[in-house]
Amino acid sequence: MSISFLHSRGTQAPIRIPAIGLELFIRMPLVASAGEFCFIETINAPGAGPPRHRHREAEIFRVIEGCYLYEVDGRRFFAEAGDVVSIPGGAAHGFVNVTDAPARQYILITPALDAEAFFTELAGTMRAGIPDREALNAFGARWGVEFLGPPLTRGDLPAH
Repeated sequence: MSISFLHSRGTQAPIRIPAIGLELFIRMPLVASAGEFCFIETINAPGAGPPRHRHREAEIFRVIEGCYLYEVDGRRFFAEAGDVVSIPGGAAHGFVNVTDAPARQYILITPALDAEAFFTELAGTMRAGIPDREALNAFGARWGVEFLGPPLTRGDLPAH
């Protein structure tokens, strides 16, 4: 594995996708690891998360602040600050911030995705809100992402 020197100070402007309550920072782009992985930071608004989806890349999430409800291949569980969640490539998944404050995660994606291009294009696709599944999948086809359904909501909480 080849990793280039990088000092990410977190001073760049976030990529914003208001339709899903997301602010995203690219902390390590794919070029810094020769395409092996990329590293992003996300801030999710209360009650917000992405539409359920799947892709070939594996993801490792580290919850930094807040609490999330995750769904991975139909299993639902909570992840709080300090928790790590690994999602294999190809697994159907989604998550939602279940707190009343912004929640934050670091996400390692492997193999690397051109996260800056992907999320910038996704922001354009969601400029007027979350489009229907057909439009999302037309966008996703270019990236190898299949959108499976709407975002999780706080109403999807599992019974205790």
